[in-house]
Amino acid sequence: MNIAVIMAGGAGTRFWPKSTKEKPKQFLRLFGKKSLIQQTVERLSGFIDEKNVIVITNNDYVHLVNRQLPNLDSKYIIGEPLARNTAPCIASAAALLYRDNPEAIMVVLPADHRIAENDRFLKVIKSASQTAAEKNSLVTIGIEPNRPETGYGYIRREAAPVATFNNQDVYRVKNFTEKPELARARDFLKSGDYLWNSGIFIWKVSAIVDAFRQYLPEIFEQMEKLASSEKKESDINTFYHKCPSISIDYGIMEKAEHVHVVPASFGWNDVGSWKAVHELADKDEAGNAIGDSTVILQDASGNLVDVASGKTIALVGVDNVAVVETDDAILVLNLDKAQDVKEVVDEIDRLAETE
Repeated sequence: MNIAVIMAGGAGTRFWPKSTKEKPKQFLRLFGKKSLIQQTVERLSGFIDEKNVIVITNNDYVHLVNRQLPNLDSKYIIGEPLARNTAPCIASAAALLYRDNPEAIMVVLPADHRIAENDRFLKVIKSASQTAAEKNSLVTIGIEPNRPETGYGYIRREAAPVATFNNQDVYRVKNFTEKPELARARDFLKSGDYLWNSGIFIWKVSAIVDAFRQYLPEIFEQMEKLASSEKKESDINTFYHKCPSISIDYGIMEKAEHVHVVPASFGWNDVGSWKAVHELADKDEAGNAIGDSTVILQDASGNLVDVASGKTIALVGVDNVAVVETDDAILVLNLDKAQDVKEVVDEIDRLAETE
């Protein structure tokens, strides 16, 4: 049995003003007519049935999951009472499964990624699932890098593959590296041994439970209690309040002995900022992405406009700018500073607390 675990608890602060605390990025329609989380579930179709999809989200977003994914089993929608990073998130899903389905394969996915080539994605996921089943190891997906990116973590693979499943080579992982400086990222790209860390993981339920037992015993203790409980909201709340905040990469993947990676190239993007939206959007000959907005462009290139109010927007003599409007806010942004939007949200929160 294959089971998807979709992590959907993020606040998406870099997508203000569209992304808000009430409706963050994963529930927005940034590309096409479906939200990012709907697209995440849809791309698994034919491999994992919706009845076998678990969504871990913030308590405040459970109603959004129910509204956007009405075919999910309600017992598989977990609302986190507070953010505890990815290790407790994954542990809570494993605790739901390991008493009844210890040999099930968990496919762990962020809810807010963009994947352009779905057939190639499914081929890689099936190969990784076979690896997890036959090698009884922890498997991750590594994205073949095409530039010296400093915004992603990296996975260093061994030189030769150890297996091939579904015509996909599988490698042992040497080590993980956090987001590097530019010079080091250039060295990684030149070496050919490094892959971007996609944050997608595949393993048997029993394998990840054993990893928690060995490397994060404090969380494993809470997993056992949750697994033997009635799994009510109060049990979930107790679990999260007693777990430390730690990532699965730092807590387990960087320490585990049996870790494999499947290199992949399927048009992956973690959609981390408005700059990423511009890169992925349809653009005119001058590189402007304007969607359905009414825009007049004069000597303007490389811009992004996301305005649904019907107002006419004129861009004159400007390049590399984003203009994003909602009912109560307007963002004007140099796209090279797209990561700094989070600081705007922090300032808004600070002003609200002051008032």
